[in-house]
Amino acid sequence: MGAMSYFSDRGPAVAALTAIMVGGLALTGCSLPDADQTDVAWSSAVSDGAVEQTPASISPPSSPLPSSPLPSTSTASSASSDAPAGSADALTALDTIAVKGRAPKTGYDRALFGQAWADDVSVEGGHNGCDTRNDILRRDLTELTTKPRTHDCVILTGVLDDPYTGTTIAFQRGQKTSTAVQIDHVVALSDAWQKGAQQLTTAERQSFANDPLNLQAVDGPTNMRKRDGDAATWLPPNKAYRCTYVSRQIEVKARYQLWVTKAEAEAMRRILHSC
Repeated sequence: MGAMSYFSDRGPAVAALTAIMVGGLALTGCSLPDADQTDVAWSSAVSDGAVEQTPASISPPSSPLPSSPLPSTSTASSASSDAPAGSADALTALDTIAVKGRAPKTGYDRALFGQAWADDVSVEGGHNGCDTRNDILRRDLTELTTKPRTHDCVILTGVLDDPYTGTTIAFQRGQKTSTAVQIDHVVALSDAWQKGAQQLTTAERQSFANDPLNLQAVDGPTNMRKRDGDAATWLPPNKAYRCTYVSRQIEVKARYQLWVTKAEAEAMRRILHSC
C-alpha cells in the first residue's frame, strides 16, 4: 500500500505502524441510507452514498505520484494469510489510538468526502488519469481485460478472489453486472465521520475516501450486509481473513487519526489475540 514516510513525525502511532510493515503483515467498510461503500455503478466515476477532542490535522503525501494505473497485484489472494508477528504489531498500534465514544452522525453526507472515485487526490494512484474504482479493480482482480482506447484504465472483465467470503467471483462491467464486485471502504465513511473525520479538512476526507489502503474489491452482497459497521458489529464471514482485516482498519484509523470505541477496541484485540 501507500508509503508511510510522510507520517514520520507522528510519534508512537507511526512507530507502531512501521512495525506492522516490518512484521510482514499483508495489507490488503455499507449502508443503504449512508451509501458509504456502494459506489458500484458501471460508469467510470459515480456518487455512492459531542466530540471530546479534535485530532491534529494530517497532510497527504507530497512525494511524486504514479503516472500510470495501479498494477494488478491480486492483493485479495496474497493477503489471505495472517502473520502472528504482524498481529502483535497491530496490537501495539491499536494501543496508540484514542478510545472514545461515537460522536453524533448529525450532518453526515457522502458529499463531505468529495467526488466519488476522484483522481484529483494526493494518495497512491492519484493524478494517474484513471478513476479510483478502476484503479482498485486493476489491483485486486486477475485475468483482466480493459476497454480499448482508455489507456488501460477501464476494466471490462476480471476475476476476484474475494477475501471477505473466500470465493471466486467473475466480474463483468455493465449496468446490471458491475454490482457483483463492489469497492469497500475498509473503514466506512460514516463510521469515520463519527470517530474523528468531522475534524479533517475536505481534502483530507477526499484522500481518506480514495486511499487504496482503505479500499478493497469484494463480493457485492457481502459488502451491502456490512453497511457501515465497525469491528464490534461486523467482520468478514471468511474467518481466515479477519486478522488482516482488523489490522488494516487499525492502520487506516491511525493514519487519519481517527478513534475507536471501547467495544470496537475490545473486538479488535479479541481477533488479533486469536491470530
